[in-house]
Parts: sequence; C-alpha cells; structure tokens
Amino acid sequence: MKRILLLVLFVTTIAHSQEKVFEKEVKKISNTIDKITQQHKDSLKLKIKDINAQLESNKITLDEAVKLKKEAAQYHAEQIEREVSVQEQNLQQLVQDKIDGKVLSSEEDTNVGTFRIAGAEFKLDLSKDEVEKEKRRRKKRTTSQIVFALGVNNVLTNNEFSSLNDSEYKFWQSHFYELGFTFKTRFTKEPSKTYFKYGVSFLWNNLRAENNRYHVVNGDETNLSIHPDQLSESRLRHVQMTFPMHLEFDFSKNKKYSDGEVVDRTHKAFRLGVGGFFGFKLGTRQYLEYRNAQGVMIEEVQKDNFNMNTINYGLSAFVAYKGYGLYAKYDLNPLFKDTDTRNISLGVRFDIN
Repeated sequence: MKRILLLVLFVTTIAHSQEKVFEKEVKKISNTIDKITQQHKDSLKLKIKDINAQLESNKITLDEAVKLKKEAAQYHAEQIEREVSVQEQNLQQLVQDKIDGKVLSSEEDTNVGTFRIAGAEFKLDLSKDEVEKEKRRRKKRTTSQIVFALGVNNVLTNNEFSSLNDSEYKFWQSHFYELGFTFKTRFTKEPSKTYFKYGVSFLWNNLRAENNRYHVVNGDETNLSIHPDQLSESRLRHVQMTFPMHLEFDFSKNKKYSDGEVVDRTHKAFRLGVGGFFGFKLGTRQYLEYRNAQGVMIEEVQKDNFNMNTINYGLSAFVAYKGYGLYAKYDLNPLFKDTDTRNISLGVRFDIN
C-alpha cells in the first residue's frame, strides 16, 4: 500500500517543463505569416470571381466592378499588414524571451526534464552518451546563431556622410529590421580568435519622406513630389534577401578543462566583425495615408519597383559585447537606378548563439 501511495504521489505531481525551442517558434511564426498571406489571397480571388460573375450577368457596371475589385484588394492588403504586424510583435517578444533565458536555443536542451514531488523541484537528464557529446562539442569549429537587428535607415548622396544633414527622409522615423541565420567557423583547428561568419538574412527597409512628399515614378526616374493632400504617412518599404559575410574577431577567454584540454569560447566578451553583403530585393511598396477633401481617411498601398536596383551589395560592420552590439551597413550600389543615392543603416544587433 505504501508503494502504491508513493507511485500515485509521483504520477500526480510530476510535470515535465514544456520548454520552447527558439528555432521551432521562429518557424511557427513564419508558417503563420505564410498562412495569413495565402488565406487572404484565396479570399480575394473568390471575391474577384464573384465580381466578374456579377459583371457578366449585367448586375453591375464595369466602373462598379473596377471599384469593387480595388476596395477588395485594399481591404485584404490592410488585413495582411495588420495580422502580420501582430506576428512581428510575437517575434520581437520571442527574441526578448531568448535573451532573458526563457527559450531554449536548440533541440538538445530539451533532454532535461523538470518535475516536482511534494513541492520540491528535480531535474532529470534524459540525454545519452553525455561524455561523447561533450568531446564532440569541444572540437566543433562551427556554431550557428539567430541574428536580429533594428535601427534607423536613411540615404547618402555622392558618398558624403554630411549629406544626411540635407536628407529628404526623416532620420528617426525611417527604420530597418533584419532577421537572419548565420554560421560562425573558426579558421584553424586549434583555439583562436578569428572566425568567418556567413549566412542569410531578410531585411525590411523603410524610408519616410519629409515635407509632405511621396515617391512618383516618371518613366525611368523616381522623384519626390509634394502630395496635394496633407499626408499623415508617407513610407517607402523595400524588402531584401541578403547573404552577409564577415571576418569576426572574438576576444572571449579560452577555457581549460580538468583533463588539460583548452578550447575557445564564443560570445563571452568583446567581438568585432567587418565585411559585407550581397543580395536582391524581393519587393517594394509605398504606403500613403491622408484625408481627402471630404475628410475621409484614405490609406493607399502602391506596389511597384519604383526604379530601384534589384541587386544590392555593400559593406557592413559591428562591434559587440557578448550577444549585444552596434551595427552599420552601407550599400555600395545606388538605391534608385541612374542616381547617386545609397542606403545607409545604423542600429543595434543581437546575435543569439
């Protein structure tokens, strides 16, 4: 009877911790964004099909059909942006949770289960061959990181830093966001401070125009023109996929184990990275918000390439302490075709090892 009571007590009080794994949660958010986009695209297709059916049966005129299609497209674009922004907030919270140690960084960490008995907490190591795993871990020359960066975005003219003083874009209101995955490989088999850091990133670059202006495409040129109405929002956003490469110097102190083996540790002290990137633009949109003459709030989403260069490449560098750092990027190719305007970004960077 005593054994049965102990077994019942054990079964009823054990509670394995449901730790989140960072990579899995990022993938969930990515899948959710894809699902949101696809659902609204499918819904828009159905609406357009219904509008076309009404037009063919002469229930509505051609002008009414065009108006209904435009309203439907604008509605679903707004819904996508609103719902995706919620997922972006979830991603930012996930990054903060990872920084606070509330989220695991790999599947391997889930081998440790937590349970309670009579109010006391215990940890059970479910992993196998820990000694062999530790030896392999010591010899690893390549590690991986999730990279998240954000900051301000603007442009330089004629490669002159002083041109920021006369920039046609708002400095503190023009933001960039970057989310990526990198590998970090030590150059030598023996412990050292020099690494090659490489990977893939997605960037969201935003430029907000000054003085009630917005971008207008005039043939092969894109100009900033004054809008006839008072704009409360004028934002040009271009999304990029880039492949960053850096030479990184990690000054973390080496660790010596009881068996005499010396291994290098990363992301424990100051780090310096210099290098560059290359990639291509995935899409460009302009967002305008204003009240028309009748006082109605209008929200426009304009999709076009705005004569931007598809291929982009440039220089980048960062200086960091542990996983936190300052970050700078500069495009070597012009932002718009046949211009001398180049994108520059300054911000903070988080390398989650």
